[in-house]
Amino acid sequence: MPDANPRNLRNVREINRPGILFSVARVPNTACLLVASNDNKVYEVDAGQANAAPRQVVDHGRYVNAVRLAGNTLISGGYDNRLIWWNLQDNREIRTIDAHTRQVRQLAVSPDGTKLASVADDMVCRLWNIANGEPIRELRGHEERTPTNFGSMLYCCAFSNDGTKLATGDRVGRVCIWNVANGERLSTVEVPSLYTWDGTQRIRSIGGVRSLAFSPDGTQIAVGGVGQIGNVDGLSGPSRVEIHNWARRERVSDFQGNQQGLFNKLVWHPNNQWLCCVGGGNNGFILFRNTQNNTTIHQMNLPMHTHDSVFSENWETLYHVGHQKIVVQELRP
Repeated sequence: MPDANPRNLRNVREINRPGILFSVARVPNTACLLVASNDNKVYEVDAGQANAAPRQVVDHGRYVNAVRLAGNTLISGGYDNRLIWWNLQDNREIRTIDAHTRQVRQLAVSPDGTKLASVADDMVCRLWNIANGEPIRELRGHEERTPTNFGSMLYCCAFSNDGTKLATGDRVGRVCIWNVANGERLSTVEVPSLYTWDGTQRIRSIGGVRSLAFSPDGTQIAVGGVGQIGNVDGLSGPSRVEIHNWARRERVSDFQGNQQGLFNKLVWHPNNQWLCCVGGGNNGFILFRNTQNNTTIHQMNLPMHTHDSVFSENWETLYHVGHQKIVVQELRP
């Protein structure tokens, strides 16, 4: 695998798009992106060109929060509580499922491409058979209400590299680790530093676990979001990541970015060279962390608040989506 160097990171292309792009998937070995938008649709965009016309693929009728790809099958979920399977090759809908009772927040595809995990504000994670859309099981380990009796949210999910474990993260900083094969909850990790309760100014809960990534060997879980918030109106808190040994329920390390806002995406390099952390506040930012010596390799601003990112197979190209833009970056010399 090439030694993509984060210190060589640079912007190579910006593609303007109206609205907010919440999620991205990439067709393997291409620059073709599938992006989920707040205009209720999923689009196919050729990120190899600066002015390529997007092609509408799916219409949910409400915000689309998540899009993932398994082979030629696109699966999306959003505010309509539904999951839609779409065949990209034939450009047709395969099936639509009323998957949750509240809005779908995020999706994850197992490394072998056979299972889909969906999380939603009904505080349930559901596992699905991608081939036929049949439910496999429900995973319930997150409280519906916060300690101050506000509605909670189940923001994110992530499979381990070997596909045997699944992590889910909620608004109050709870992370559950699940055995994918039988649905057993293996561990619960509490990360209260990512949760702020404002009982004075706005009387509400803020923050939560916004991103998750397993270490390559599956023994650690990186948990991202925003640290303790001072200005609740401006989301003024430090972007923050904690890394835990989930089996021992021990925090291994923690760090903060040099920007105020949320880490919305974490990607752990498969050779454990670094952890990539991407997010935004008033603008966007990216940080690469050496997980061996717990030092920052490189960090820089991005031209927009960034919600999701995806690497190419050789780890030399990185695609970001967010507010009104798609950004393409390269890590090659």
